Amino acid sequence: MSDTPFGFGPADRDRDDDKKPERPGDGPQDPFGFGNLPGMPPGGFPGLPGMGGAGGFDVSQLGQMLTQLGQMLSQAQNSGGGPVNYDLAAQLAHQQLAAKTSSLTGAQRAAVSDALKLAELWLDAATDFPAGATEHKAWSATEWVDASMPTWKRLCDPVAQRVAGAWVEGLPAEAREAAGPMMAMLGQMGGLAFGSQLGQGLAQLAAEVLTSTEIGIPVGPDRVAALLPENVEKFTKDLDRPASEVLIFLAAREAAHQRLFVHVGWLKERLLGAVEQYAQGIRVDTSRIEELARGIDPSNPAAIEEAMQGGMFDPETTPEQKAALARLETMLALIEGWVDAVVAEAVGDRLPGAQAMRETLRRRRASGGPAEQTFATVVGLELRPRRLRDAAELWRLLGEQRGIAGRDALWAHPDLIPTADDLDDPAAFAARDDASDPIAELEKLANEKAPDDPDEKPGGEKKD
Repeated sequence: MSDTPFGFGPADRDRDDDKKPERPGDGPQDPFGFGNLPGMPPGGFPGLPGMGGAGGFDVSQLGQMLTQLGQMLSQAQNSGGGPVNYDLAAQLAHQQLAAKTSSLTGAQRAAVSDALKLAELWLDAATDFPAGATEHKAWSATEWVDASMPTWKRLCDPVAQRVAGAWVEGLPAEAREAAGPMMAMLGQMGGLAFGSQLGQGLAQLAAEVLTSTEIGIPVGPDRVAALLPENVEKFTKDLDRPASEVLIFLAAREAAHQRLFVHVGWLKERLLGAVEQYAQGIRVDTSRIEELARGIDPSNPAAIEEAMQGGMFDPETTPEQKAALARLETMLALIEGWVDAVVAEAVGDRLPGAQAMRETLRRRRASGGPAEQTFATVVGLELRPRRLRDAAELWRLLGEQRGIAGRDALWAHPDLIPTADDLDDPAAFAARDDASDPIAELEKLANEKAPDDPDEKPGGEKKD
């Protein structure tokens, strides 16, 4: 899978990354991601330099090329517009998964349902949050793609819109005027390119992801807990544990995630908002675009492709992006740490291999598993909960010192949860007296934010 969002990445990335060998299942290496678009001839358009052709221009292929290009643009127009062609993304993901997945059996669906029901019973004693899921589902890989697409729209649109807008903003005024009606067509082609790469990324992730919450947030419908039994079976082969034990452990993690997100109403929007803030910080070096417009022959597609691969359109990493990424990583660490601590308490000695599975999943998340790879490809964020162990220790200590209710009460407001600095010394945060009373802490924070004007109310209005 590509390490860059929609084929574009930070300008300061290690150029040695471009020399890495292609892995099975990786997306196309051309910067537009058009290599596997439906309707395109195998290997690209024959006879066209830079588009898969082996020789010079072949007039006999021109009609076929234009017809296929027209079909692609028509499909883009009929998809409803937008920065990403999600219809194409779903179509490509389904095509790639067709040979890898099969319909689930009734026994598989029943096993998932039973595991989730048992996990909910165990979690009741380990957290103050009641059950969050009202439906238990077993998903195939393609069902996961369909169920998760609305969430991917929320995640991908901000970045795609900002990247596409940055290109247009960076073009010289005369270039924009000369392009005229072509700008709309370029937007459609960009939507196809983004949709193609998204489809590639989701196909790989769908073949590996274990639950609906593995990327750190629930990607499916609200209050639906889901596991992917085919992927769980593949995951179990690398573990020296019974399949039923692994399924129950994963079900406990899924159910714990659902409880947290359902009963902490601000959490999901805070994560998605951080992604949007990251996108707002995207900046493209317009001098590079101007250089491209002046120094490259537009009749030579190969030269344009070479320039793009050379990083001419790479977004710059800005301070705003770094700040948003830091907030995201801290929030993901706190979520994963809470789930880790709660599940460890819930399963206790009930599952003999719980500690080994806990460590395996910690490594999977912290070392950059499928979730991080897909984020890097389709959103442009290399997300991983780097402080997962520190966060898990913090929540464990809070549970010991303040009890389950006191620990979980910190999720009542975003101002109460630990910060990145608190993860540096979990014991010190757990020992703080003010955090043991969330209401008192909120009142303290409100007083700290009160206006200096003694005649002004906290809401900004003048007192009578």
